[in-house]
Order: sequence, then C-alpha cells, then structure tokens
Amino acid sequence: MKARVTVTLKTGILDPQGKAIEGALRSLGVMGVTSVRQGKVFDIEIEGADKAKAEAALKQAADRLLANTVIENYRVEVMV
Repeated sequence: MKARVTVTLKTGILDPQGKAIEGALRSLGVMGVTSVRQGKVFDIEIEGADKAKAEAALKQAADRLLANTVIENYRVEVMV
C-alpha cells in the first residue's frame, strides 16, 4: 500500500525559506507569485491491506517523528 504524508507550517509561523523561494521566483521572471510556503512530502510504502490500520500507524509516526506538531500540520493520505 502506498501513502503520502504532507507536512506544512501552521498559519502564522514565519517561513523564511518560503520567502527566499518567493524572491527567487520573482528574480527568474515568474510573475504573479504572491506567497510561497514550503513544506515536506513523505511517500511511504507500507505492507498490509488494512487502510485504517496503516493510516493510524502513519499518524502516530507523523506525531512522533515526521512533523513538529508545535509549528507544523500534517495530512496522511493512504492509497489502496
């Protein structure tokens, strides 16, 4: 089974890397960019066929390892 965990900064948390990317896009001539927020994506393959069990395990992993839940949100998507 394949899954994706997407981790992003919470609203209100400063994102200096996103600001740097925003400036770089403008210097490359990409017009119309008003804001950039950076994040992390984890593509994970997990054994088993129980989607609910896999999702619960990945949420626990995100809480404990993949995300800093003080400043980051995460979303778990399990594809069957």
